[in-house]
Amino acid sequence: MSPVRVRFAPSPTGFFHIGSARTALFNWLYARHTGGVFVLRIEDTDQARNSEAFLNVIYDSLTWLGMTWDEGPKVGGEFGPYRQSERGPIYKEYLQKLTDAGRTYEKDGAVWFKLIGDRSEVFDEHRQKTVTKVAVAPSVIDDQIRGRVERIEDEDFVIFRSDGNPVFHFVNVVDDIAMKITHVIRGEDHLSNTSKHVELFKAFGAPMPKFAHIPLILKQNGPGKMSKRDQGALIEEYQNKGYLPEALVNFLSLLGWSPKDDREKMAIADIIALFDFPGINQSNARFDEKKLAHMNMAYLLELPVDDFVARARAYFEKHNVTSPLSADAAYLRDVLLISQPKIKSFEELPAYTAYFFTEDFTIDAKVRDKVMGKGEPQARMAELTETIATADFSSDTAIEEAIKALAVSKGLGFGDYQSVARLAVSGTNVGPSLTGMFRVLGRERVLSRFARLAAL
Repeated sequence: MSPVRVRFAPSPTGFFHIGSARTALFNWLYARHTGGVFVLRIEDTDQARNSEAFLNVIYDSLTWLGMTWDEGPKVGGEFGPYRQSERGPIYKEYLQKLTDAGRTYEKDGAVWFKLIGDRSEVFDEHRQKTVTKVAVAPSVIDDQIRGRVERIEDEDFVIFRSDGNPVFHFVNVVDDIAMKITHVIRGEDHLSNTSKHVELFKAFGAPMPKFAHIPLILKQNGPGKMSKRDQGALIEEYQNKGYLPEALVNFLSLLGWSPKDDREKMAIADIIALFDFPGINQSNARFDEKKLAHMNMAYLLELPVDDFVARARAYFEKHNVTSPLSADAAYLRDVLLISQPKIKSFEELPAYTAYFFTEDFTIDAKVRDKVMGKGEPQARMAELTETIATADFSSDTAIEEAIKALAVSKGLGFGDYQSVARLAVSGTNVGPSLTGMFRVLGRERVLSRFARLAAL
């Protein structure tokens, strides 16, 4: 049996989006699962819309996601070139094969593919014109995901436009034949094209690849397929937000596929080992940005300390966030470590940690009114100030025990002190653990910030 050869064939006409990344991933996973070959092929025949900038986005996104290709641009291979714009002579050669077999004709300046069968003239009410219908047997596709699918192609179709450029259907099939692709894994929206492709494969006398049409990704709110215009659709967004590529790959693998054991967070090696067609759903998958954020948070939490700090610093540098980078390295490390369990992406870090690097931080007016308008916050502040002045600041536990002892002596709970203390040291009501904030900021800064709030 020939080795598995799959391909991902994007067009460089726009930013790289979730749907394209998921198609690439399913092809890549199947190649890795079977020990096959993953081919990257660039469908850049649309000269008016192609862009080298968008092409580089494809390369960068796939590389960032860890989907290295075995054959294609930048790495080569025996079936190149791998950009369709460079394969013109190959297309002319294959066109000649069809012409020699009597399967083409010219009309209106274009080259048409001629179906074999009894032909009749029929008035098409939808198009309001007479068309030529061809009596052909339905194409039966044993789809690896959807099972038996029948499609019929009963009209000739254009394979070369009047400007001399080949159309998608022609180059798609020719390249699959020439590159010896064994499995075509693509979105369900391409199922309607398959009858055309089957007819071309048969006309060339070429082996038919196995087709696998994967479910669509639906937008998270409302009906319809997710498009590049929808929120959260572009891979570049997640790179800029500081998401971990391994978290995004894990999330994408579950958009239409399941390991069947209710697992969600999985190492890539486990996904590769388990990935196969029987695990792919027929029903469409709905994109869920909150679920992705939760997945990323879980991956961030498990990063080794040095790795987390290095990635955080890299994010600050990329986005020109200067205050943390100018801070003492040990201090910054402590700030990052107490923040690690709470953030969903590195994008949150600048705002989440801003008050650690300045005394001139803003106190949220709504939070202040809420906290200072309930109970006896000034009394709690005075009690905390006295306790903090002599408390052991060597660990979070020591600080927590000191505050708990204070609370017990006053017949109160730890929570009675927490809101006003957090407001004083951070200006808001969210953030890392309170005792961690105290320890990292240090006694003098904590007392200074208490005094600042008390004076307002």
